[in-house]
Amino acid sequence: MKLSVPIYRLKREARRLSRAEGIPLAEALDRMAAREGFASWSLLAARMAEQGPGRKLLAELAPGELVLVAARPGQGKTLLALEVLAEAVAAGRRGWFFTLEYTEADVAERLRDIGAGLAGLQGGLSVDCSDAISADYLLQVASAAERGSVVVIDYLQLLDQRRELPELSKQVERLAAFARETGAVVLLISQIDRRFDAVSGRLPGMADLRLPNPVSLQAFSRACFLHDGEMRLEAVA
Repeated sequence: MKLSVPIYRLKREARRLSRAEGIPLAEALDRMAAREGFASWSLLAARMAEQGPGRKLLAELAPGELVLVAARPGQGKTLLALEVLAEAVAAGRRGWFFTLEYTEADVAERLRDIGAGLAGLQGGLSVDCSDAISADYLLQVASAAERGSVVVIDYLQLLDQRRELPELSKQVERLAAFARETGAVVLLISQIDRRFDAVSGRLPGMADLRLPNPVSLQAFSRACFLHDGEMRLEAVA
């Protein structure tokens, strides 16, 4: 069953409803579920987990890949990456989430949004919010990564924000080499340029990436684009 809007939007609507009417968030979520034809939010979440995009994407990814995950703000790219991580950890694989954007509390909240608690992933998932995050930093911290591990970096455009760090293209090449050598799957979240025409009805593509600094896109094996609840995984030519 397809929802009228992506699940993350339903959760945002529920939060707004909870604040506006002064009702518990659980009640607001149940109202959203009823609107979609489910008896409760827990039933809706369980059904969506069975066919969630994170599970589908993880099944498509091969060890050793460097994959771009790109979308405009608010389209669920970070939630998708976290869902991939949660699915991998649930399957007994190791996961790392490196973020220059969020705090650990933010990450925990977003994991709750997809029905996964950070506490329940302890031992399998490492969350790193250090300001020192770069390709070299990741190579040190995730040195235990092995074939099938999943590493997420949030996000591309922040990796070279400090002047003393290597240029962005070199960092991406190092991440690609790390993926090949360890057999880990590395997902690199990216922004889409503001000029992307959302009204056109199409999904963004490689030409729509926001690249303030040059990057060799050939380092990526594939790219996953999101927009308005739709997802496309494509090879990087």
